[in-house]
Amino acid sequence: MSRVILQTHDLTVRFGGHVAVDHVSCAFKTGELTAIVGPNGAGKTTYFNLISGQIPISEGRVELNGRDITRASVSQRCDLGIGRAFQLTNLFPNLTVLENVRLVIQQRAKLGFSFFSMADSHSEITDRALSVLDKVKLFSLKDQAVSALSHGNQRKLEVAMLIALDPAVYMFDEPTAGMSVDEAPVVLDLIAELKAEKDRTILLVEHKMDVIRTLADRIIVLHNGALAADGDPAEVMASDVVQEAYMGKELTDV
Repeated sequence: MSRVILQTHDLTVRFGGHVAVDHVSCAFKTGELTAIVGPNGAGKTTYFNLISGQIPISEGRVELNGRDITRASVSQRCDLGIGRAFQLTNLFPNLTVLENVRLVIQQRAKLGFSFFSMADSHSEITDRALSVLDKVKLFSLKDQAVSALSHGNQRKLEVAMLIALDPAVYMFDEPTAGMSVDEAPVVLDLIAELKAEKDRTILLVEHKMDVIRTLADRIIVLHNGALAADGDPAEVMASDVVQEAYMGKELTDV
C-alpha cells in the first residue's frame, strides 16, 4: 500500500513584495507520479527549488518520511532521498560521461570525490555506471568529454546521474526540454520504468500535455504561486478552473 513520503505544508517564498509560491500544501505518495503544471511564471520550478533546498523558505515546512527537513541543506536532502534533475544541465563538462556517473555512485556509496578512489579496480562502481549509461543509450559515448555532447545527450546524462543516485523521490523539471523528437522517448521510457517499480515517488514539471496524459497518476496545477487544482488527471483537465485558466497556449501548444 502506498504511503505519504513527501509533504509540503503552507510552503511559501517571497522575493521582496512578490509571492512566488503561496501557501502550497501537498502530500506525495510512493508509487505515484505527480505532474505539476501551470503557465509560465506559475511557480512550478520555484516550488521544486523549495522542496530540494535550492532557495530558503519564507513560511511553511517540508517533510520527508515524517521528518522536518525545512532547514536541511541540498546535500542533506539528497542524502535523505530527494533527487533532482534540472531544466539546465548540471554536469562536470571536463570529465567524461562515465566519470560523471561514477562520481554520483561514489557519493551515494560515501566514497568521496577523490579521483584516486576512482581507480579502475572499483569494478562494481564502474559496472553500475556502465549499466546506467546503457539504459539511457549513452554507453557508446562513455569516454567522451561531457562538453562535446549534444544538448540532448547532456539531458540524458543528467537523467542517468539522477538514476545512479537512486533516490526515493525523483524530481524531473522538464526532462525533455531541448531534446529532439528522436531523443525524448529514451528519457520518457526511463521515467515510465521508474514509475512501474512502484516504490518511488516521482514529481514531474512538464508542459507537454501528451507526456502528462501518458505518465501522470495525478496533476496539480499552480497559478500565481498558489495551488489551483489537484487530483485525477482527467478530472483536473476537465475542471472549470483549468478549462478557463490553463487550456490555452501554455498547456496545449508548447
